[in-house]
Amino acid sequence: MAPSTVFLEHDNLLTPKEKNKLRKPVVEKMRRDRINSSIEQLKLLLEKEFQRHQPNSKLEKADILEVAVSYLKQQSQLQMKRSFHKSSQFDFREGYSRCLQEAFHFLSLHKVRTETQTKLLSHFQK
Repeated sequence: MAPSTVFLEHDNLLTPKEKNKLRKPVVEKMRRDRINSSIEQLKLLLEKEFQRHQPNSKLEKADILEVAVSYLKQQSQLQMKRSFHKSSQFDFREGYSRCLQEAFHFLSLHKVRTETQTKLLSHFQK
């Protein structure tokens, strides 16, 4: 119990500037540890990607970050292509549906049902 009391008394004698000087290396080490931990997590998450790019090589932190950025860009581009493709399919279906409605409306206006109209309506309903 005595050492902590001595430390507290000593701590009270320090100026704020001196306290910051003592705290700065500890805070900096914690920051570096967080960065290194995150880079290690990236490495584990993208292990397959690293094997594809640089098999059997020791990866530096910069390599890990570069591969991660490259992978994320690639995934982003794929996502954009998928959403464009889905959007195109939706637009096509929407347009086709609208065209069918117009065709049915047009054919229903004519009371005389010819064989062609009947075949056309039957085809559309399929």
